[in-house]
Amino acid sequence: MTAARVAATAASAALIMLTAGCGHPFARATDDVTVSFEYGGLQRQYLIHRPAGVGARPPVVLVFHGGGGTAESMTNSAGFDRLADSEGFVAVYPVGYEKSWSDGRGADTKAGAAGIDDVGFVSALIDRIVAQDGVDADRVYATGISNGGMFTQDLGCRLSDKLAAIAPVAGPLPAADESACATTHPLPVLEIHGTADPIVPYDGGPVRVTSGNHGGSGSSPVLSVAATQQLWRTKDGCGPVTSTPLAPTTDDGTTVTIESADCANGGKVQLYSITGGGHTWPDGPQYLPAGLVGKVSHQFDATQVIWRFLSAFHR
Repeated sequence: MTAARVAATAASAALIMLTAGCGHPFARATDDVTVSFEYGGLQRQYLIHRPAGVGARPPVVLVFHGGGGTAESMTNSAGFDRLADSEGFVAVYPVGYEKSWSDGRGADTKAGAAGIDDVGFVSALIDRIVAQDGVDADRVYATGISNGGMFTQDLGCRLSDKLAAIAPVAGPLPAADESACATTHPLPVLEIHGTADPIVPYDGGPVRVTSGNHGGSGSSPVLSVAATQQLWRTKDGCGPVTSTPLAPTTDDGTTVTIESADCANGGKVQLYSITGGGHTWPDGPQYLPAGLVGKVSHQFDATQVIWRFLSAFHR
């Protein structure tokens, strides 16, 4: 095997292992507690970070790792623990079945191929943390990246009765979910996606490579970002869309446009569209070379933007 082929094979393997999962090699924060409970005949787990001195009935953010990633990798790669400490919310990191989520794409994920009821698992998890950890049932939020972002969209469609708002990153709605997407109330949605994402296409179609795939590249398509936004605007009874460029803060080869629509009952549907951005968490680490996963935008801190958006809404 030639050196070039060895390098290409190694890069491909690294991509499959890490891209969609954002499986960065970070250690778990020492004050995160692992909780396990039985659901659907399986022992399911999640990590919970409850800041010292947090008030009564705090809000909670559910943070979903991508395919091939782990809850541990998300604790520090996105920085929600640090933000929870300063803002007074609880951060919860659910653990996917074989590092994947059944996000609506069927056998394209290991969890989907195994018939895992992840929506039921998350519903039971929410009930558990409301009862045992005293979080506010009216301020339960969800975010995630890639397979975790698509699953966040799926939860918005299928578990809106327990969610106040969602914020998927690099994860449009799977096309298979479109016709069955039924919400119980207008659900505020923030999407973040790079136009140069080489893994989950901004313009829709099959997911090209994902570590959560069952047997290679996915065949079940996702909607385009524009179509996903329009779906939520229609469901939420939104008005006209405004488009505003974000003032550049650094010369990193990316620019950001914010599209926003005000919706019924004080809701909002918003998009941070990152021209030149890749399959990455804005202001997070460049966990693989840009040639493999695209560029990280440093024009804004995605974790801060997500929390600012989510925290404005109650169920």
